[in-house]
Amino acid sequence: MRYIKEYLREERNQGWRVELRKSVKANERTDKVRVHMPEADPLIRNKNTEEVNKGLEIQQAVLEAGRCLDCANPTCIEGCPVGINIPKFVKQIELKDFNGAATTLKETNALPAVCGRVCPQEIQCEASCFYSVSLKKDPIAIGHLERFAADFERNNGNMSVPVLEKPNGIKIAVVGSGPAGLACAGDMAKFGYDVTVFEALHELGGVLKYGIPEFRLPNEIVDVEIDIMKKMGVKFRKNFIIGKTLTFNDMREQNFKAFFVGSGAGNPSFMNIPGENYNNIFSSNEYLTRVNLMNAANIDFDTPVISGKNVAVIGGGNTAMDSVRTAKRLGAERAMIIYRRSREEMPARVEEVKHAIEEEIEFMNLQSPVEYFADEKGRVNKIRVQKMDLGEPDASGRRRPIPIENSEFDIEVDTVIVSVGVSPNPLIPSVLPDLKISKWGTIVVNPETMQSSVEDIFAGGDIVRGGATVILAMGDGRMAAAGMHKYVSEKVKIN
Repeated sequence: MRYIKEYLREERNQGWRVELRKSVKANERTDKVRVHMPEADPLIRNKNTEEVNKGLEIQQAVLEAGRCLDCANPTCIEGCPVGINIPKFVKQIELKDFNGAATTLKETNALPAVCGRVCPQEIQCEASCFYSVSLKKDPIAIGHLERFAADFERNNGNMSVPVLEKPNGIKIAVVGSGPAGLACAGDMAKFGYDVTVFEALHELGGVLKYGIPEFRLPNEIVDVEIDIMKKMGVKFRKNFIIGKTLTFNDMREQNFKAFFVGSGAGNPSFMNIPGENYNNIFSSNEYLTRVNLMNAANIDFDTPVISGKNVAVIGGGNTAMDSVRTAKRLGAERAMIIYRRSREEMPARVEEVKHAIEEEIEFMNLQSPVEYFADEKGRVNKIRVQKMDLGEPDASGRRRPIPIENSEFDIEVDTVIVSVGVSPNPLIPSVLPDLKISKWGTIVVNPETMQSSVEDIFAGGDIVRGGATVILAMGDGRMAAAGMHKYVSEKVKIN
């Protein structure tokens, strides 16, 4: 069977018959229904940590890849922050060259199995798919296919390592092993540099480990992706805080020629309402870190995390969904989302909201906490909530929530998790007085090279954006690697 792009090449010679066959071919493909990812039973999975999405079977993946129209101008690539050659890897899946598809992904994406699970493709590559833009139909399931290719390669024990340039012996330091740091480290290793990643925590992966629960992203997946980077020659050092363990000048004396800072946004934000300091009120960062890195999800493991029966999570983003769904798995009988806007305006992925609803999470929209109360031991036992209405759009484009007078009511709780935002980690800026910082505490960079005001320091991810997706952080890391390579090439003679 021939493809549309092949017909286009023959168009001058074939005339109207080509146009007819093009139409037939397009109709055959666009009439097919988008694949559905199999999922674990919601009323079973909400009591354990098994991965919710189960992955595509081979037949499903091949059929879904066959929906691709092989566009002459593949706008899906434009929607990908790391520039994956999407038509190429999708075509390889259709032709059952699954290992080839995984190799194509790794040409530009250091973490394909991760991105296939947590990247918001619905607002990026899939939103730019011809199906979405022109046909107003369900786009190709690019994320599902990305995960399929990466998982197939891993499950078959034939993991390929990206092609590397000849080692040049030049030392590069990457601060933080989150998605931005890993993306930068991977590209710099491909360029031939001697790369060391310095991680402050005892586990590698940054937010991929401490911030995302295993039912969405198993730790094993992250570890496998990092193992590939180790095979590329990237070195990792844990429990190492640049700025404390060693200063940047110490590192320069050790002959590191450039630095990438991907230290993230680990400082939680709160609402500054009365009672916010009572016991058993957590930030989502603290709660998820304790669960994900201290094994609190294992009911047989001794952990300091409180497993409340009535748990309220304040916020409507992906981290809020992760927190409330984690609380359900830790035994909450009533797990609630309290969010001041409507459900339609929640910033969380549609899929995460869907999964939460299926898992019997309660949504209390158009409501906002105004005060917390506690028992005689200082443990939170009640939230006072005020109902909200929606007014005119604010700077975000969403309608501004307006409190409704005399609408307050109380909810009994024993655990509260606040998920209303984060701010950048202040350590790096605090030890570099010449580093230009924004009023929000983010590092100011040249958006084309990710170079900071200190010429040998580049930065990306949440420390620059203040809070973003995994794939946007990775895009920053790749851009920084290109900028750093140019900078070092001009400063140091590369053999």
